Amino acid sequence: MKKKWIHSTLLVVAVALFTAGCGNDKEASGAGSNSSAQEKKTLKISFNPGPYSDQFKNGVAPYLEKKGYTITYKEFTDGIQPNVAVANGEIDANVFQHSLYLQSINEREKIDLVGVVQVPTPPMGLYSKKHTSLDEVKDGDQVNLPNEPVNMLRALNVLKDVGWITLKDNIDPLQTSLADITSNPHNLKFIATEPAQGPRALEDVDYAAIQGNFAVSNNIKLTTALQLEKMTDPFTNIVAVDSKNKDAQFVKDIIEGYHSDEFQKYIKSNPDYEGYKLPAYFK
Repeated sequence: MKKKWIHSTLLVVAVALFTAGCGNDKEASGAGSNSSAQEKKTLKISFNPGPYSDQFKNGVAPYLEKKGYTITYKEFTDGIQPNVAVANGEIDANVFQHSLYLQSINEREKIDLVGVVQVPTPPMGLYSKKHTSLDEVKDGDQVNLPNEPVNMLRALNVLKDVGWITLKDNIDPLQTSLADITSNPHNLKFIATEPAQGPRALEDVDYAAIQGNFAVSNNIKLTTALQLEKMTDPFTNIVAVDSKNKDAQFVKDIIEGYHSDEFQKYIKSNPDYEGYKLPAYFK
């Protein structure tokens, strides 16, 4: 009897220990799953001079903050550093460029960023402080253009649209140069500078083709352009992230923020965004 009692007692203790062990395993497993399920709730995002920072801070950030995100901001003035910073993981996303420009930087820097959502974009425009009409163009007038191949193509297409030049067919956007001009009946003198210098060049040249973000950041109204580009999707700006993060939850939330009713109401009710090309998701 004594042996049976000892065996029974040992059995009860063993079961209790086993049950406790299972409970601890479940707790540990639960803690691990909770930890792995925790979402990234801090965002580092960068902008270049222009309207995209205000769009995000006023129209998208409130949506993300309601979801629990803490957001920090950084500003760049060139087009290479913000892309390298995303590739290196220093920032999570940037907003300043169109997909063709991003493609050129990916190739140049051997990185792999992707665009995940389009944003309202001010088109490139042809501006002048010396002339009030396109009809005033004369032989030898000076025209400032962006010196980056992709954005130079945009500028040349504006000049083509107003009838000042003709261009080769099927120009490679990543290799565009002044050599792609096939006729220049007014003998226009082209001055190619960094895109950000366009507004400053406007003081010295007859005409300047200025990217929309640099026009806006220098208080040049889009409605004062003598001609705005007929913007197509490849030139609509995007939010760029590292390709390995394209399916991450924080990226999905950024996309939702831009698609939200709050963002669209902010853009449509603000006269500062008149003349912008709106993405197809706008209702």
